[in-house]
Amino acid sequence: MTKRDYYEILEVTRTASGDEIKRSYRKLAVKHHPDKNPGDHTAEEKFKEIGAAYEVLMDAEKRAAYDRYGHAAFAQGGAGPRGGAGGMHDPFDIFREVFGASGGNGGGGGIFEQFFGGGGAAQPQSRDGKQRGSDLRYDMQIRLEEAAFGCDKEIEVSKLEGCSACNGTGADKGSKAISCRDCGGRGQVITSRGFFQVSQTCPRCRGTGQVIEHPCRKCNGEGRAEAPTRIKLKIPAGIEDGSRLRSVRNGEAGLRGGPPGDLYVVIHIKEHEVFEREDSNLFCEVPVSFSTATLGGELNVPTLEGQAQLKIPAGTQSGTAFKLRGKGIPSLNSSSRGDLIVRVIVEVPTKLNAEQRAKLAEFAELMGEENSPLNRSFLEKAKDFFR
Repeated sequence: MTKRDYYEILEVTRTASGDEIKRSYRKLAVKHHPDKNPGDHTAEEKFKEIGAAYEVLMDAEKRAAYDRYGHAAFAQGGAGPRGGAGGMHDPFDIFREVFGASGGNGGGGGIFEQFFGGGGAAQPQSRDGKQRGSDLRYDMQIRLEEAAFGCDKEIEVSKLEGCSACNGTGADKGSKAISCRDCGGRGQVITSRGFFQVSQTCPRCRGTGQVIEHPCRKCNGEGRAEAPTRIKLKIPAGIEDGSRLRSVRNGEAGLRGGPPGDLYVVIHIKEHEVFEREDSNLFCEVPVSFSTATLGGELNVPTLEGQAQLKIPAGTQSGTAFKLRGKGIPSLNSSSRGDLIVRVIVEVPTKLNAEQRAKLAEFAELMGEENSPLNRSFLEKAKDFFR
């Protein structure tokens, strides 16, 4: 019987990248997997065909040989290289990768995604098919005040939970696990490659050696189904932007009753209208009138806990910084606290009436060099420069 073209089987072009091949394989393998199509031998054959195509096209050497010689590259006596046991690529490893899942927004527009990006390590799977659930990531936005003093949050997420119909076993009521007929319960199938025999993970039982006789109709034998879940979180005082909080066992439920993964919450602090943060210190700029900066006085400045009074000495220059001790951010897991640095900006009047303009002109005539030390210093430096 004539074999179908591997690129046609995986529904990709001959110039497709590795990522494109993997995405297409993943979609087709899920569609035709035996657990999702119990008793459908056509789907089972397609699943094996997809696996064989993926094995070749995801191996650079085998793909090059296939592109040159076609299926003859792997036939006995063929022109191309034959795959040996040492270089065998397991096409079903993709099912053991740590995947994330899209989730709903909550608490700040969070979204689930694979926590350890880019094809994480395989999750260990026991002989009874149990597998630990995936770790999940949730991005949460909080206000600066919440980061400073801590808060309690509750988020609602949609994720894979243990199936209520089968209690996470994956089996229909009264059903049980039986030995896999494809591999005889060994979890491995042996195929001939020319002079070699190659052992690979059984695609039907995924290496467990057992399959469920009658899979649960609600979860298709996985033992889990998507459901909304509410999770309470405690945000500690002093947390920094980009920090990660781990919520143990609040990730996805495990496969067929396996233990759940963990939920990692990544904190993002919203930009504040008044304050900028640097470690445990806060910074802000506060305008001060020309008369107050000249004559001195008191100025009300904002803090995270309300207003505080700042004494402005006479002759304060624009850009002068004042420190309010202990008015910054509490240090994480510590009793210490940062400072608030207030930088005053002298505000120059922009609209003067005739009387104000006259008074200011009179004031300017009374000013001497001793009242402009910065200007005098600058002029002396400029003379040295041009000299």
